[in-house]
Amino acid sequence: MHLPQPHPGADVCSFTTSLFPQSELEIVDHLANTEINSQRIAAVENCFGASGQLLAVPGRVLLGEGILTKECRKKPKPRIFFLFNDILVYGSIVISKRKYNSQHIIPLEDVTLETLPDTLQMKNHWMIKTSKKSFVVSTASLIERKEWISHLEECIRHLLTKTGRQPSTEHAAPWIPDKVTDICMRCMKIKFSTLTRRHHCCKCGFVICADCSRQRFLMPRLSPKPLRVCNLCYRQLLAEKKEEEADCRQQEPIS
Repeated sequence: MHLPQPHPGADVCSFTTSLFPQSELEIVDHLANTEINSQRIAAVENCFGASGQLLAVPGRVLLGEGILTKECRKKPKPRIFFLFNDILVYGSIVISKRKYNSQHIIPLEDVTLETLPDTLQMKNHWMIKTSKKSFVVSTASLIERKEWISHLEECIRHLLTKTGRQPSTEHAAPWIPDKVTDICMRCMKIKFSTLTRRHHCCKCGFVICADCSRQRFLMPRLSPKPLRVCNLCYRQLLAEKKEEEADCRQQEPIS
């Protein structure tokens, strides 16, 4: 491990903490407002270009970077990840070390990590869970996974202590990859093909057919627009909404 140079895009994960025996908090104090940190953050911004958001804010420090394999809907794909002391940024690789797009920014205080057991198809993987999106990533080695999880967890602990927030308990369900099933996971009858499309329930993440996902439901935590959900989740969400409305009516003062 080595201190990343002002240009981003490591082939494997690299963290500034490898040079220092201190905690993430002490590293942040050491690097905040330094020229090398400003250069590295500017380099990340430049690689995302106009499609990315500005990342330089007072007190923000770039702690590490690396390529992780993200479990996507169609197939696993390499993604560039940048760990800051308060956010996790990732995107698609257009030209390694030079150009990235599809930038995503995740506040670390909303993140919960879950280590997953190895399978024949995937090793060294874990889940990144947030209130809006959850997904699985993996590293090339067990050591890299341990380093990523260790640094992420320390940053999250520091942020929660600083803000006084409790760890997040509500997480979006990860979407099950298309390749996992050839038939609808709800009705267990419809077989997918080039003409019969796969859909995903935004509540449970199951792969479902069109007939089993005709409903839409507004889940403000995930999106300002109603999202596709399976029939089972729709009934559950509708029941929960009616229960909440009934509770609100009971709590209203009698005039």
